Amino acid sequence: MKIIITTTSPTIESEVDRRFGRGAYFLTTDTDTLQWEAQPNPGVSAPGGAGIQAAQFVAKKKVDAVISGDFGPNAFEALDTAGIQMYIYGEVRTAREAIERFKAGQLQQVGVPTRSDGDHGHHG
Repeated sequence: MKIIITTTSPTIESEVDRRFGRGAYFLTTDTDTLQWEAQPNPGVSAPGGAGIQAAQFVAKKKVDAVISGDFGPNAFEALDTAGIQMYIYGEVRTAREAIERFKAGQLQQVGVPTRSDGDHGHHG
């Protein structure tokens, strides 16, 4: 299975980044082989709409699931529309631990946004 994890640095040993839309890196990982690649989140410096930009990036990677700390309503809707499952870290601290817990079925899948989104891209 191919998944994306939000991380603070570009390595599988990185700490997880609990922000989806503004997380520093996306770690694309094959859960069977543990092959991975890290790419900077293109939405991280967006003035608004970071969650949507991040979700569009993730959808282009053709992954099955995303693991992060939270998903705002815009990101949730975009990922849900793309058919990508969403999971939250819970007590996980590192990307490797997130992969292990995901494979063991120990992460919570979310079916609704995990936070309200105060940033709808409207900066006056």
